Amino acid sequence: MSAVEKIEVLAGSSPRFTARIAGALYLLTILTGIFAQGFVNGRLVVDGDAATTAANILAHRDLYQLGFAVYLVEMACQVAVTALFYVLLKPAGRSVALVAAFIGLVGCTIKTIGRVFFITPLFVLGGEPYLSVFNADQLQALALLFLNIDDRAAAMGLVFFGFEAILNGYLILRSTFLPRILGFVSIVGGFGWLSFLYPPLGYRLFPFIAIIALLGSLSLIVWLLVFGVNEQRWREQADGYFKL
Repeated sequence: MSAVEKIEVLAGSSPRFTARIAGALYLLTILTGIFAQGFVNGRLVVDGDAATTAANILAHRDLYQLGFAVYLVEMACQVAVTALFYVLLKPAGRSVALVAAFIGLVGCTIKTIGRVFFITPLFVLGGEPYLSVFNADQLQALALLFLNIDDRAAAMGLVFFGFEAILNGYLILRSTFLPRILGFVSIVGGFGWLSFLYPPLGYRLFPFIAIIALLGSLSLIVWLLVFGVNEQRWREQADGYFKL
């Protein structure tokens, strides 16, 4: 197989098209996350108030189930983005791109498993006969506990996404086919997510970190959607990678 043929296998018919697909899925990841976390979770879950949270969930079952479905769509999109970023950034450093992809997939796995605890309150509060051994206060407390576990799992996932963002930012800096400023903002956002290595600090700084990370992500998304990558430089760097 020639070097050109290998490049086509790596990036499909067009690396620019791959970049735009990655940008579109990245945008969908953010939008679904904002909807599920902000509109559903933020509207129904009252921090520290088990009774009100339980009442909200039971009064808006369909919305809550929709939030769970949207969370799953979010994670499916994020898995796809992780794979596509590996394809796009592989010419800048195969080993680093592979490590970044695996770290990102670990974060996706943690968050996806955590969503099991998000849907669990519907079963806990469902009124099934076998739950009669618990009183109402206990069931409400259990529901809120499961939601707190889901939230901590999401925070754990952010740590892995932080490491992934730093490595991807490094690859963008090394690349010749994407603006270096995008790599810089990715690294800054990644270090912000690492604050969740100590959750009290991460939660305290979250509003500021989220704004910085969102601006950086949107910058990358806009670039990928509008410009994609510089195909000539991508192919040159990929060709150099295959000659190593």
